[in-house]
Amino acid sequence: MSPAPVFDKPKVELHVHLDGAIKLETILYYAEKRGIPLPANTVEELRDIIGMDKPLSLPEFLAKFDYYMPAIAGDREAIKRVAYEFVEMKAKEGVVYVEVRYSPHLLANSKVEPIPWNQAEGDVTPDEVVFLISQGLQEGERDFNVKVRSILCCMRHMPNWSPEVVELCKKYRQQTVVAIDLAGDETINNSSLFSGHVQAYEEAVKSGIHRTVHAGEVGSAEVVQQAVDVLHTERIGHGYHTLENTTLYDKLLKENMHFEVCPWSSYLTGAWKPDTLHAVIRISMQPSPASFQTMRKRSSLTDCTRPIRYHSQSLNCQSDDASNMTEQDRKNS
Repeated sequence: MSPAPVFDKPKVELHVHLDGAIKLETILYYAEKRGIPLPANTVEELRDIIGMDKPLSLPEFLAKFDYYMPAIAGDREAIKRVAYEFVEMKAKEGVVYVEVRYSPHLLANSKVEPIPWNQAEGDVTPDEVVFLISQGLQEGERDFNVKVRSILCCMRHMPNWSPEVVELCKKYRQQTVVAIDLAGDETINNSSLFSGHVQAYEEAVKSGIHRTVHAGEVGSAEVVQQAVDVLHTERIGHGYHTLENTTLYDKLLKENMHFEVCPWSSYLTGAWKPDTLHAVIRISMQPSPASFQTMRKRSSLTDCTRPIRYHSQSLNCQSDDASNMTEQDRKNS
């Protein structure tokens, strides 16, 4: 009997965004319930508008959130429900352990400046967002037998939020939260050095909070260098442009730095040009701890098996390469 495809094996997922993995039916439900207009009225129409299967720039990619996040943000029931349904989706995909990340401030409408998504001021704070999502994740963990942990995101363009993010990591570390992240548009010049982010990561180190950073997806190797030297990250989200600096890449290999690689996402954001050799090929050939991830930034057509299939088929890698990198997820979770 031939071996099962690697994507039929139990999976560990370390890099997936909650706000990019919301069921379309749930978006439609809360938009109608709350009277929030959407550009579509059916699942199929909404998928055509906010789903992705062709490359866009990173800012265009991130703009997809503007369509649907107002339907979820600031609503307690919706926030908890998307967390619970996320675990259900992961169970159906054969995931046994997942770390899901999100920005508490982007789901709040109180005690956040500015209030995101042009919402009216309400009474859902970033603190309560973490409480609600942790509840939803824990209930999903109980009901679907998937081990779930969460990562709280700082946003590159909002360094004033970051000190609160690390405090929330500390407060909820016994309720699913395991790490802090820096996400958003890494093309913002020297955003890793903004004082709010640096302050938050220094406190994370001091308090024993684990650290990951989105770096080197569309940004240069310098962004990765800053993530390592200034923010003291323990994992790199993407990291493809690290290869432009061989000294840095060799150093990270020796330090056993873990790369959360998202091949399908790198195609959608334009971080990889299809007529060039993908950095994942080279990374997978090195003894570096790397793992395949979906990222799921509103690529609503993607489940956690697609990156592995994409790596094996479109990037012409062998299935055992994908299997080895999938195994790295287990070792670095």
